[in-house]
Amino acid sequence: MPTWFQNQIQKAFFEKNRYQIKLLNECWFIYRKKHF
Repeated sequence: MPTWFQNQIQKAFFEKNRYQIKLLNECWFIYRKKHF
């Protein structure tokens, strides 16, 4: 998992930002599908 991505997730969790967490999870899922 890229560092910038981990930072974004930590920030989202810290702010309890459910919408952003959901968005990041979807992005990560798509990213993994394309690259692996």
